[in-house]
Amino acid sequence: MARRRRVLRWVGLAGAIALGVVLWQVFDLGKLLTLESLKASREALAARVAAAPVVSAVLFFGVYVAAAALSLPGAAVLTLAAGALFGFVGGLVLVSFASTLGALLAFLAARYLFRDFVKARFGRALAPIDAGIARDGAFYLLTLRLIPVFPFWLVNLLMGLTSMRAGRYVWVSQLGMLPGTAVYVNAGTQLAAITSARDVLSPGLVASFVLLGLFPLLAKTAVSWWQRRKVYAGWPRPTRFDRNLIVIGAGAGGLVTAYIAAAVKAKVTLIEAHRMGGDCLNSGCVPSKALIRSARIARLVREARVFGIETGEARVDFPAVMERIRRVICAIAPHDSVERYRALGVEVLTAHAQLVSPWAVEVTFADGGKQTLTARSIVLATGAAPFVPPIPGLAEAGCLTSDTVWSLEALPERLVVLGGGPIGCELAQSFARLGSTVTQVEMAPRLLLREDPEVSEAVRAALAADGVRVLTGHQAVRVEQADGVKQLIVRVEGLGQELALPFDQLLCAVGRAPRVEGYGLERLGIPLTPRRTIEVNAYLETRYPNIYAVGDVAGPYQFTHAAAHQAWYAAVNALFGALRRFAADYRVMPWATFTEPEVARVGLSEEEARAQGVSYEVTRYGIDDLDRAIADGAAHGFVKVLTEPGRDRILGVTIVGEHAGDLIAEFVLAMKHGLGLGKILGTTHIYPTLAEANKYAAGEWKRAHAPERLLGWVARYHAWRRG
Repeated sequence: MARRRRVLRWVGLAGAIALGVVLWQVFDLGKLLTLESLKASREALAARVAAAPVVSAVLFFGVYVAAAALSLPGAAVLTLAAGALFGFVGGLVLVSFASTLGALLAFLAARYLFRDFVKARFGRALAPIDAGIARDGAFYLLTLRLIPVFPFWLVNLLMGLTSMRAGRYVWVSQLGMLPGTAVYVNAGTQLAAITSARDVLSPGLVASFVLLGLFPLLAKTAVSWWQRRKVYAGWPRPTRFDRNLIVIGAGAGGLVTAYIAAAVKAKVTLIEAHRMGGDCLNSGCVPSKALIRSARIARLVREARVFGIETGEARVDFPAVMERIRRVICAIAPHDSVERYRALGVEVLTAHAQLVSPWAVEVTFADGGKQTLTARSIVLATGAAPFVPPIPGLAEAGCLTSDTVWSLEALPERLVVLGGGPIGCELAQSFARLGSTVTQVEMAPRLLLREDPEVSEAVRAALAADGVRVLTGHQAVRVEQADGVKQLIVRVEGLGQELALPFDQLLCAVGRAPRVEGYGLERLGIPLTPRRTIEVNAYLETRYPNIYAVGDVAGPYQFTHAAAHQAWYAAVNALFGALRRFAADYRVMPWATFTEPEVARVGLSEEEARAQGVSYEVTRYGIDDLDRAIADGAAHGFVKVLTEPGRDRILGVTIVGEHAGDLIAEFVLAMKHGLGLGKILGTTHIYPTLAEANKYAAGEWKRAHAPERLLGWVARYHAWRRG
C-alpha cells in the first residue's frame, strides 16, 4: 500500500509537470509573461477588464494561483500587470490572496511528495531544523518573505519539508508578502501610465523602482529592529558602557577572545573564577600529553631490546611522573598568566561572574565583595566539566575524573576506566603502560564510536597489546563495597549476565557537560540545546545579539583548537558586527586521539558519508610500507582518503599511525583551500619522513585513475620509436 501511494505521488507529479510544459508551449507563456509583452498588450487587456471586470479578475486570480503553485517564471510581471489592469487596491487584493493560495498549494505538494523521502534519508540533519521551526518558524518564514533573497518556489519547497503547520504558513506568508506585493503592484500602476519616453522618468515611476531596489534592505532593517525590540523588551539599556567587551572564562576560547580584543585596542575585561588557562592547561590537553609521554617512554624502555639496546628492568616512579606533569604545567602557565594578559592590555579579574542584564555582569570576589560591570558585548567561554553518571553506589565509593586524576600520588594497582572515548582510551593505555592493571568498560559495541570500525579495532588491538582488558558492549549498573573491596558491576548487553570488576580506583571518562549553571542564563532566558550547550546562531550570538558563546559551552566540538577558532569570530563580530559579521566556518575541523597509534581525522568518515548519502571513493595507503616507519619500528597504521567519485577533491581523511595528529595538517590545508590529491602528489616531501605517507596515498589515487586508453597509445608510440 505504501509503495502504491509513492507510485501515485510520482505519477501525479510527472503529470503536473507534463501539463505545465504543454500549457507553457501551446500558449507560449514564456513570451507572454514578459514586461515587453505586458506593455504591448496593456491597452487591449485593460479594455477586456473594463468590459468584464469580475470575469477578468477571476481568470487573472486563477492564472496567478497556477503560476505560483507551479513556480512558473513571470510572477513579477503578473504582479505588475495586476497594478496596471486593476489599480493599486484591486491588484493588491488579487495578488495577495492568489500568491498565498499558490504558495500553500506548492507547500502542500512538497510535503506530500518529498517530506517522507527526505525525512527517511536525512532525518538526523532535519531534526534540529524542525526544532528551530517549531520554536521560531513564524519568525524565520516572515523574514524570508519580507527579505526576498530566496526564490519564492524555494521557500515553499523547504518549508513543506519541515513540521510547520499549514495554517501558520498561510497567515505568515500573507503578512510577509504583503509589503513586497504592494511595491510591485504600485510599480504596475505607474507602468500603466507610460505613454511616451518622457513618462519613464515620471516621479511616481522612479519612486516605485527606488522602492523595489531598497525594499530588501528596508525589510531587513525592519526585521532586525523588531527582533531586537522584542528580545530586549524589559531590559533598560545603559546610556554608556564601561567597556567594549567582557569575557567570562579564561580557557582557550576566552583567552583568544580577550587577546584579539586587546590587539585591536578595545577595552576588554577577562573574568576567571579559578585558574587561568582553563581545563586544557590544568587538567586536560597539557597534563594528559605529559602523562602519555612518560607512559610511552616506559614502554620504549621495556622494548629497547628490539632496537639492540640492553636495559635493566624498567621501574616506574609514579610520584616523579606526576611531579614532571606539574612542572610541564608550570612551564606553560606563563603563556596564559594574568601577568601576560595584563601586559597585553587586558583587565583580568579573579572572580565569579554572573549576567544580570544583556549588558551587565555582576562580579563576586573571593572576599565577598561585588561589582557590576557593563559592556556593549559579552562573550561566554565557561567551558565544560567531566560528567559523572548517576550509577548507584558510585558517589559513595568515589571516583576519579579527567579533572581529579592528576591529584593521584600512588599508581593504582587495579584501575577501571569507564568510557571508550578519546579521554578514556588515552588514559587507559597510559596507566597500563605505567604498570596498573586496567579494565576499560564501554557500553557501545566498540571504542571511539565517532570513527570508522577499522579505526576502533586498531585502537582496541593496541590497548589489548598494552595489557588493557577492553570490555565493549558492557553497561555499568552499580558499584558495590564489601570488606574493603570495591567493585563495579557491569551487565553484558543483550545477555543480561553480570560481571564484577574489582578496583582500587575508578576513572570516569564518559564525556563532558557544558558549564551553564550559575552564570545567570536562566535570568535572561538564554536557551540551551538538547545537548545542554548554549544555543547560538551562525555568528555565535545567543538569544541576545550582543551576547556570544564560544568553546565547549557552545559546541558543536569540544576541542581546544575549535574554541580558539570560534573565538576569532566572536571577538570580531562583537567588536565590529555593526559594520560586518562573519559566520563561523566549521567545514574543515580536524581532531586527534593521542593513543598509540594516534588517530587523526578531518572531514567525513566512511560511516558519515554513507549516513548522509554522500557518494565517495576510498583510497588507502598502508604505513607498514613506508621506509621511515619501518626504520622507526612504527610500521603500522594507514592513511585513508575519501574523494569525490572520479575526482581528486578530498571529502575526508583518517590517519592511524605514528604522529597522525601532525600528518593530518597537510590534508587540513588542502581541504581548506580546495587543493586536491594531485597537488599533494606534486609536492616534494623530504625522504625519509612519515609525511611521505600523504604523498603515497595521493599516488595510490593517481594509479587507480590512470588514463588506461591514453597509456595504451603511449605504449604503441614507444614501440614505434623502437622500430
